[in-house]
Amino acid sequence: MKISVVTAVYNRAETIGAAMKSVQAQTYGLVEHVVQDGGSGDGTLDVIRAGANEHTVIVSERDHGIYDAINRGISRASGDAIGLMHSDDMFASDLVLEKVADALSDPSVDGVYGDLQYVAANNPSRVIRHWKSGEYAPAKLKQGWMPPHPTLYLRREVFDEHGLYDTGLQIAADYDAMLRYLVKGEIKLAYIPEVLVRMRVGGESNRSLERIIRKSREDLAAIRRNGLGGAGVLIQKNLRKVGQFFLRDETSK
Repeated sequence: MKISVVTAVYNRAETIGAAMKSVQAQTYGLVEHVVQDGGSGDGTLDVIRAGANEHTVIVSERDHGIYDAINRGISRASGDAIGLMHSDDMFASDLVLEKVADALSDPSVDGVYGDLQYVAANNPSRVIRHWKSGEYAPAKLKQGWMPPHPTLYLRREVFDEHGLYDTGLQIAADYDAMLRYLVKGEIKLAYIPEVLVRMRVGGESNRSLERIIRKSREDLAAIRRNGLGGAGVLIQKNLRKVGQFFLRDETSK
């Protein structure tokens, strides 16, 4: 099984190199890294080219936002399974894609996910939030549950059959897509009960009050369009985050 990792990046010269090294350090052999640059002007493309290897696919072109860039990267990917590596993120270990491939060796499984840690931007060893996602059950979706998007790897057929990200949404297109795959697509997910990705804090959705309000509106639109309910689901989704600030990864002790 070939796994494609897609990274959409724009002006992240300080972090893209670490993200690329994290992908290249994976022990699993059949990995393609599609790096979709949005026309960066801060030296990001120089870092990408310097850090590329024979498994790196580089495209630099103007896009219409993060989800358009991700869609372009997915469309270029040639893997049997596809996941994302944001330009600020890194794998939690060198064995992550080995475990993803092992879970997807079951032909009845459409995708796989695990746990996620939010770490300090200037110190990735300091954990801010620990997202222990737990086993998926359809009933959990109406309780605000979702898999951590950066840990999610899906078979190519899921994108082919159920579509890519809705670029009409600026912040919550990932949540909308996951609900579409799970509710309308009824895909089957496998859970790896350990941290797969470490994500630096300071993402797009939380950088200002305006963005937080917009995210809530888009989350609510995604909930409604996928037939899950309304504001009650959104409230539960947000409340789930509170406990993540107090959890710690027991496997790392």
